[in-house]
Order: sequence, then structure tokens, then C-alpha cells
Amino acid sequence: MRKDQQMSRNFYILAAVLILFALLSGGMSLVPSSFQPGLPANGTLWRTVALFLLLGGLLFALIGVMSNLFEQVDRRSEQARQDARRRRRGESN
Repeated sequence: MRKDQQMSRNFYILAAVLILFALLSGGMSLVPSSFQPGLPANGTLWRTVALFLLLGGLLFALIGVMSNLFEQVDRRSEQARQDARRRRRGESN
């Protein structure tokens, strides 16, 4: 696997983990405070954390998609440049 594909995959993994934690935090806001000894019992705190984690996850997913698209454009332009070079060399011989 090439480095550029690995970088976008890392962004996707980070986004998935953040979204999973956002879902867990959102679930914690629905659990009664008696089931959460020693944890913050305020539901709005859990919802706020879930919102920020979700926004972070979506942002990293967008970064992963954009980096994958830009790398694909770079690969295709490089391939087109090499094909044009091969055609020029073929015409001159």
C-alpha cells in the first residue's frame, strides 16, 4: 500500500473512532445518573462532548476524502504526463 493511501486511511480510522466515541457519549446522556457513579451526571455535558466529537469525526472524514481525491488527481496527472512523454519519444524514433 502506498503512503498516500495509508494517510487517507488513517484519517478514516480516526474519524470512525471519534464518531464511535460521539455515539457512546450521546448514549451516556440518556443513561440515568444513578448508573453513573463517579461520572458527570449532567446530560447536557455528555451531549456537548458528543457534539464536539461528532464534528471532529466529520471534519477528519472530510479531510480523508479530500486528501484521497487530491492524491488521485496527482496520480492521474503524473500518468498522463508519462503517457505524453512516451508518445513524444515514440514519434521521434
